[in-house]
Amino acid sequence: MDSMTRNDNWREAIEQDREQKERYFREHHRSPIPPDLRGEAFPGLEYYEVDPAYRFELELDRYDDAETVTVETTAEGEQTYRRVGQFRFEVEDTEVSLDAFEPTDGSDRLWVPFRDATSGDETYGAGRYIDLEPDEHRTADGTWILDLNRAYNPTCAYNPAYECPLVPPSNWLEIPIEAGERDFPAEVHTH
Repeated sequence: MDSMTRNDNWREAIEQDREQKERYFREHHRSPIPPDLRGEAFPGLEYYEVDPAYRFELELDRYDDAETVTVETTAEGEQTYRRVGQFRFEVEDTEVSLDAFEPTDGSDRLWVPFRDATSGDETYGAGRYIDLEPDEHRTADGTWILDLNRAYNPTCAYNPAYECPLVPPSNWLEIPIEAGERDFPAEVHTH
């Protein structure tokens, strides 16, 4: 498969995922959207254009000792994760790094939350998440695919009844990440 075909397939997969999420949020009885905002009243989800400049194949620089950290939540609660490593990459000539976390439930998926210069303006103020499943986001040589185009809002961005972990300060970026999901309409946050 040539790189152009691979690029088209990758972009198409992201667009399909976005359409499925939109349909689920609009119609499904388990949607995080309050019931009176579903169906015809659903304002829709907004995204940045898919941009290959925000897709990276990276080594995870694993920490020698994975530290267990307590992460505060939007409901003044706490959750624990293991900080297992760090991804280092460059966005528009700026070196950045994001810590990767594993849940303490024994799962081997990685949680990569972040805040950036768009948070609270174009994107959800508390930050966005990326989940990396080993089966889907690891290449044959063991590198991870960190695709910021897949950054999504936590459920509390749509409904304050949900409790979401807050982004640890180590993953607050000073640059804008203009990729992934944009903020849900502000008037809905206070609905």
